[in-house]
Amino acid sequence: MHTLPAVFAMNLPSRTVRNLALLAMAVVWVHSVMLGGLPISLGWLQAVQSPTADSSTSFLTRSIPAPTPAPPAAPKMAAATAPPTEAPAIARIPEKKVAATPVQTAQAATETIAKEDLQPASTPPAQQPPQAPSTATSAMAAVSLAVPAPVRIKYDIKGEVKGFPYTANGELLWLQDGKTYDARLEISHFLLGSRVQTSKGLISAQGLEPIRFGDKVRSEVAAHFERDKGKVIFSANTPEVALLPGAQDQLSVLLQLTTLLGNEPARFVSGTQIPFQAIGPRSAENWVFTTGDLEKIALPSGDMTGLKFTRPPVSEFEPRLEVWFGPDVAYLPIRIRLSQSNGDFVEQMWRGTQKP
Repeated sequence: MHTLPAVFAMNLPSRTVRNLALLAMAVVWVHSVMLGGLPISLGWLQAVQSPTADSSTSFLTRSIPAPTPAPPAAPKMAAATAPPTEAPAIARIPEKKVAATPVQTAQAATETIAKEDLQPASTPPAQQPPQAPSTATSAMAAVSLAVPAPVRIKYDIKGEVKGFPYTANGELLWLQDGKTYDARLEISHFLLGSRVQTSKGLISAQGLEPIRFGDKVRSEVAAHFERDKGKVIFSANTPEVALLPGAQDQLSVLLQLTTLLGNEPARFVSGTQIPFQAIGPRSAENWVFTTGDLEKIALPSGDMTGLKFTRPPVSEFEPRLEVWFGPDVAYLPIRIRLSQSNGDFVEQMWRGTQKP
C-alpha cells in the first residue's frame, strides 16, 4: 500500500518529480545550515515552541529537556498571575522591619533607662509587710562614716535591648555640707530624652537619711520620708509603707555604701551581706548586697580597681544589679551594671570628674 505522497508522485511526469525532489533536498539543506548556526538559547526556545522537532537535530536534544516540561509551566504562570495568598504577609514584613524596629528600639531603650537603671521594678507593697531591722543593718549603723566631698562624675552609658545596642551620657552630682546632702543622677540621650533621679536628706551618725526621692522621665513621681511618723508616702497614689531603720532610696543606697566603705573598707570582706530597705518612687523593696572582690576594670577614664557588690534579682523577672566602688576615688561608684536574664543590660562607666 502506498502512502499519500507516493501516490501523488506516481501521477506526475518524471521531470516534474525530479524537480520536486531537487527542491525538497535544497530546502532540507538550507534549514540544516540555518538551524545549525543558532545560539543554544534560541535553540531551546525553538524546541519549546516546536516540541515535534526532528530528533536528528543533535544540538536541540543536548540543550533542552524532553518536551514534557511545557505543561508544568502553566501552574507557574497561574501562581504568578492569580492573587497569591502569601502576598499580604510578604508585604507586611518589610513594613514591620522598617517602621516598627526603630520605634521599638527607642521605646525599649527608654524603658531600660527609665525602669531598670538603679531602680528595678517594684513588688506591690502589700506583699512586703514591715520587717524588723536585721542584725547586719544594725551592725552597719555602728560603723564610722566617711562622707565623700562634693563632686560631679561623668559616665558613659551603654546598653542593649533585644539585640539592639545604644549609648547615652550619665552624670552624678553629689553635694554635701556636713549636715545635709543633695544627689542628682541624670541619664540622657539626644533622641530618647533624659531621666533624672534625685535624693535629698540629712547626714547623721548613721550616714545618709533621705527625706525625698524623686524620679522624673516625663513627669516626676516622688517618695517622701516622714520620719516623725515612721512611714513613707508616695505621690503616685500607691499605698504608704512603714519606714524601717537604715532605710535608703534607690539612689542614696549607693552613696550610703560609699560612706560605709570610705572609713573601714577592711570590714567588708568577700561574702559580707548588707541589707537595706530600698525606697523607690512607688513602693519599697528589700535589697541585700553581697561583697565581692577587688577587680581591675577597663573604664573610659582608664583602668581602675573596684570593689564589687552584687544585689541579686528581687523577683524572677527583675534585673541583677552589680556595682563597683573605687578605692582611688573615695569609694564612689565607678561602674554600675543592670542585666536581665534574656541578655538585655544597661551599664554606666566612669569617664571623669569635674568640680560641682
